[in-house]
Amino acid sequence: MDSNKLQKQYNAAIFDMDGTILDTLEDLKDALNHSLTEFGFRGEFTADETRPFFGSGAWTAVERALTAAGGAPEETVEEVLAFYKPWYASHCDIKTRPYPGVIELIRTLKDAGVKVAVVSNKPDPAVQSLCRDYFPDLFDYAVGEKEGVKRKPSPDMVRSALAELGVPAEQAVYIGDSEVDIQTAQNAGLDCICVDWGFRTKKDLVRSGAKTIVSTCDEILSKLSLL
Repeated sequence: MDSNKLQKQYNAAIFDMDGTILDTLEDLKDALNHSLTEFGFRGEFTADETRPFFGSGAWTAVERALTAAGGAPEETVEEVLAFYKPWYASHCDIKTRPYPGVIELIRTLKDAGVKVAVVSNKPDPAVQSLCRDYFPDLFDYAVGEKEGVKRKPSPDMVRSALAELGVPAEQAVYIGDSEVDIQTAQNAGLDCICVDWGFRTKKDLVRSGAKTIVSTCDEILSKLSLL
């Protein structure tokens, strides 16, 4: 890890949501288990078992869960997904909480003139709802998975966010917690900071090519020369 790599001023910080700014794992697990049970599959996955399912969008999470539960054809994945998405959207804020220091981090960035956004593979209705509930009026832009828009690690959503913020890629940093976020930052031409408090361990992140890994929000500010 190059601890000096990020010692520069940025004009925008783009955040992943699940595992980065919000601890959503319990609500994701409960919604997934409930959806599987509705279709007669095993619905008893633990949080640790559920953790690796997420990161690449809802479809992939359902597919991975069904595979772990014994396997199912693609049409079954679509059926379970069609139930899961609205169920999770209406039950996404029961156990979910911001990670310690995240709200203060975002406020500090804004006070320093840094624009902030969320780019997530979570379905967009849930992204918008959670931003309103936990970060009212804090983010300048937020977007989740939408039909017709390529999800991460495609750079499309990040590029859309940069266009909305009016900031070029070289002046922005991407902050996430998974291999998908590392790939997304690379594909979009952004520097990347990985947090080790989310859905992947530090060992996972190193294995995935992470160059800058932090354990606290203060470390993020330090990497951005704001502390």
